Amino acid sequence: MAVCAVCGNDYWLAFEVKTVTGDSYMFDSFECAMEKLAPRCEYCQVRIVGHGVEVSGKFFCCANCARRDGGLGEQIRDAVGSHPARPA
Repeated sequence: MAVCAVCGNDYWLAFEVKTVTGDSYMFDSFECAMEKLAPRCEYCQVRIVGHGVEVSGKFFCCANCARRDGGLGEQIRDAVGSHPARPA
């Protein structure tokens, strides 16, 4: 069995994650993997588990947080495509 790097649970269905930097971790759940590896939003500190937004080398969970953090990301759109009520 393998011990989770976050919670210490010894679980027979644990899985290994290898990062691009060569680090290797064992986890018993995706929840623990996200806690260890997912970055936090620079503005609200939530874990970024989706695509997120990068502006000037800073990572945010969404375009709203990027805009609120010192006015960064004014050009960022929250969705792909045009809003039906607004011209592109």
